[in-house]
Amino acid sequence: MRAHLILKDGTVFRGRAPLGFGGSGEAVFTTAMGGYQEILTDPSFAGQMVTMTFPEQGIYGIHADLNEAPRPWATALLCRRLTGIPDHTLSEGDLGSWLKRHRVPVMTELDTRALTQHLRDAGSQPGLIWTEPEGSVEAGALKAAALPDMSGQALCGEVSCRDRYDIPLEGARFRVSVLDGGIKASILKQLTAAGLALEVFPWDAPASELLAPRFHGVFLSNGPGDPGALPGMQKEVEKLIGQRPVFGICLGHQLLGHAFGGGTFKLKFGHRGANQPVHDLITGKVEITAQNHGFAVDDAGLPPELEVTHRHLSDGTIEGLRHRTLPIFSLQHHPEASPGPHDARGAFGKFVRMMEAAHA
Repeated sequence: MRAHLILKDGTVFRGRAPLGFGGSGEAVFTTAMGGYQEILTDPSFAGQMVTMTFPEQGIYGIHADLNEAPRPWATALLCRRLTGIPDHTLSEGDLGSWLKRHRVPVMTELDTRALTQHLRDAGSQPGLIWTEPEGSVEAGALKAAALPDMSGQALCGEVSCRDRYDIPLEGARFRVSVLDGGIKASILKQLTAAGLALEVFPWDAPASELLAPRFHGVFLSNGPGDPGALPGMQKEVEKLIGQRPVFGICLGHQLLGHAFGGGTFKLKFGHRGANQPVHDLITGKVEITAQNHGFAVDDAGLPPELEVTHRHLSDGTIEGLRHRTLPIFSLQHHPEASPGPHDARGAFGKFVRMMEAAHA
C-alpha cells in the first residue's frame, strides 16, 4: 500500500505501508546497525517512530530472548527495506509479522538517508504515516500539524510496571529498590549479574517505600518522555538524597539533575545509537556507548556539590554526574548496552562498591 510520511513541519516523504495501516509519533533516528528488536521494545522509545539508518531491517528475524519489554513500545518502524525471509537458523519469525501481531506500523521504501538529514537539520518532530485510503496528502498534513510535541509529555505511567515485584538472587549481599520509569530487561539482568537482589517499584512509588530498611541502595531507571514533566518523581528522588547510595541511568540521571536544582532541555535531534562517543573526565578514557535520549541535563543551575564526570564528544552535553561527598552517581548513556558495545558496563560494579563502602 502506498503511503506518505508527513512531518509536523509539512515535509513529506514517499514510501509504502506493507502492513496496511499507519500511525504517528515523534520521528527520530538511530545510528545502530543492528538490534532492531531491542530498540523497538525499549520503553524509552514510547511515543516515537524509529528511523533505522541502516537500510536493511529484519535480516536475522525475531528472537524472544532479545526483547527489552513484553511488547514493542515504538509507535512505528521507518526503514528502507524489510526482509520477509530472515536468514538465521534460530529465528522464531520475521520482523514484519511480529510487528503486525503487535499492531505496530511499518513504512518501507523510504529514503531514510534524506529523512535522517532532515531531522538533523530541522530537529526531531512529530509525524505520521498517512496511507492512501485515508485521503489526500493535504488532509494528512493538517493532521500532522496538530500533533503534540514531545516536550511536556509525561510517559512513564504508560510503560512502568503497575505493581511492585521481586527479582530474588540467592546469596545476594545487597538488596536494591528499583524505580521503574520504563526499565529495560537488560538493565535488570546487569544489576542481577552484579550480585544484587532487586525489588522493582512503579514510577509513582513514594521515596518512603524505596528507602525501606531492607534496601541497601536505590536504582533509578531509564524511561520515555520529558523529564521536566515529572515533578512528582523529581520530589521523591530529592527525598532519596543522602539516605542510600543512588545510581541513575538516562531518565534517572535527568531526575537526579532536577532533584539537585538543575534542569533539562530538549536536544535538537537527540542521541540514539550504539556508537556514541563519551569522554570519561575522571579517567581520561573515551567510551563508545549505547544511547537513547532526546533530553539532556543543563549545566546551568547545577550546584557545586555535583561534579560532571562524562561529556558527549560530539556536542559536549553532560553524560555523567557524581556527588562530591555522597554515594550518588548517574549516567546519561546506557551501560547495559543492548544493543551496543560493553565499554561502560563497569558502572554496575561501581554501584556495588558504593554499597560496600556505605556498609563497611
